[in-house]
Amino acid sequence: MTQKHLVEISGLSKSYGDVVALDDVSISIKENEFFALLGPSGCGKTTLLRVIAGFEEPDSGAVLLGGENLLSLPPHKRPINLMFQSYALFPHMSVERNVAYGLEREKLPKDEIRSRVKEVLATVGLMDKARTRPAQLSGGQRQRVALARAIVKRPQLLLLDEPLSALDRKVRAEMQLELKRLQHEVGITFVVVTHDQEEAMSMADRIAVMSLGRVQQVDTPVGMYQRPANVFVADFIGTSNMFEGVAVAGGVDVTSFGFLPAQDPTPAVTGAAYLMVRPEDVRIVDDGGLLTGTVLETQFFGGASTIAVQVAGHLAPVVLTCQGTANVQRGASVQLSWLADKAVMLAR
Repeated sequence: MTQKHLVEISGLSKSYGDVVALDDVSISIKENEFFALLGPSGCGKTTLLRVIAGFEEPDSGAVLLGGENLLSLPPHKRPINLMFQSYALFPHMSVERNVAYGLEREKLPKDEIRSRVKEVLATVGLMDKARTRPAQLSGGQRQRVALARAIVKRPQLLLLDEPLSALDRKVRAEMQLELKRLQHEVGITFVVVTHDQEEAMSMADRIAVMSLGRVQQVDTPVGMYQRPANVFVADFIGTSNMFEGVAVAGGVDVTSFGFLPAQDPTPAVTGAAYLMVRPEDVRIVDDGGLLTGTVLETQFFGGASTIAVQVAGHLAPVVLTCQGTANVQRGASVQLSWLADKAVMLAR
């Protein structure tokens, strides 16, 4: 069953004086999708979120939600909720009062408010904290209260701006799983803004990578990792080994090494090109390798090892990963290889 598109963003542009924040941005977001806007600081992702929420007015373009023009509605009339980085909880109110606040403002019947608050606190696992004040909660629990408050109003779309940046690494990893679970459970479309690629890759169904106000690529995490659209995306998502040369049939001709194999891309790349290969696709071989180099260092990260190899004529070390501990020593001479279908050719 194909998902319907809930949000249609087309030709959105926004400038602040000479600074272009959004440059002809077009994105479709599906119903019940967990969608991430990913990119470095200043790429336009937060401006895009604020335009959808109604806090910024675009210079041109359209935003449709369920086929209706969002831009004609003031922020409080949009069936959208925005969860801020700071959580913005009321310190003098208990958890249940914080969650009920938006419903009370809408003057809903008391019984309905009570049952909806109870239901949402059960969903986020905070029933036992209903009477607690925010100051007595951990960072992860405060995050859940903010989320409960956002979803209790049953918006069609929930916007989350760097929702996990205030949490430490371990709690963050737990909350990433939690957000994904909750999103499935409540059946609301989530759009999350983040500059953390691991966060986007672990949570999102699809990701839009942005740079300098433009969308570079929209794809699933796996699609983006394996088939980046350009050098910026390849560099921004995960670790990659890049070799600079000229595109030829079946690979790239690199000045220092000659021919290196890669998959022929569609559309075809001609002229100046890069060959990109991910660390897990580079292997150490006994003979017939594509490159020869010296092991600079090995690092063990519980379960997998990273090996850096200095190859003469290549500026950056070639990085490869392997399962378990590395079976090569620092200073050893090694040959490296990869399968052509694991390497990607990118226009330069």
